[in-house]
Amino acid sequence: MDLTVFAEEVGATGPVTITGLGTRGGPVAGVRVVRPPAGIEWIQPDEMTMRCGAGTPVDELDAALLEHGQCVALPPGGTVGGALSVGHSGIRRLGYGPVRDVLLQACYVSDTGQLVTAGGPTVKNVSGFDLCRLLVGARGTLGFLGDVIIRTRPRPQRSQWFTIDVTDPFPVFTELYRPVSVLWNGTQLWALLEGHPDDVAAQAASCSLDECDGPPELPTGSRRVVPPAMVASQTGRFVAEVGVGVIHHAEPLSAADPCESSVTKLAQRIKAEFDPEGRLNPGVNLA
Repeated sequence: MDLTVFAEEVGATGPVTITGLGTRGGPVAGVRVVRPPAGIEWIQPDEMTMRCGAGTPVDELDAALLEHGQCVALPPGGTVGGALSVGHSGIRRLGYGPVRDVLLQACYVSDTGQLVTAGGPTVKNVSGFDLCRLLVGARGTLGFLGDVIIRTRPRPQRSQWFTIDVTDPFPVFTELYRPVSVLWNGTQLWALLEGHPDDVAAQAASCSLDECDGPPELPTGSRRVVPPAMVASQTGRFVAEVGVGVIHHAEPLSAADPCESSVTKLAQRIKAEFDPEGRLNPGVNLA
């Protein structure tokens, strides 16, 4: 993949927006559009890493990793760059960790049209500023991802959702051993268990869980973060990620919320340093 051509398309002047498959939001209206490179460059199963263009569909990665008995901890659907740019970890964060931990190295195009490499190709401790983590969740406002090196992980032998009716999620949650996801809506709990089939079955039986087809539909009014111990105090229509503290709520979050306001101000300050002219994805909400 020729990242130089991509950098030239982004250029150094005028507003510009980036898009992939459009599953996590389309390009900024009325602004020149560019698309990131796509395709898998290499997979190193022994190192549990792979390199691909940011425009590569996540489902394509998953299919390619299947023959190696591995997978990638990115939410399904859309492109790799879209998943990283939005930064939402998906409902498997409890077991798989935050999506920012997937990204090892990023080659991106800056506001001046320059190619910049951040991070490194191996899993190791480094000193200095971790620019890769800053790019994750920035929605393309700090730079446009061109290609990335990401971590892979072993694919479980069995992955199954279970459910049970409960008004308190914590007794079941504390009995489960390393669940991948535990969701709760105030009256019903869903748990995703992965591993050896016998171990999954034994865990489900010990907590009287019933198999189900999958997780519930998540409300889309707002996505909130609370201390994990506070999920049981939620009201209204919601689905909480138990053990993580993410609340998918039917009601929108107020712009006057002090936490929301402080996050927005911090994001705007960072944006001003990386893109002072505001040409990359102009008008996109950073919070």
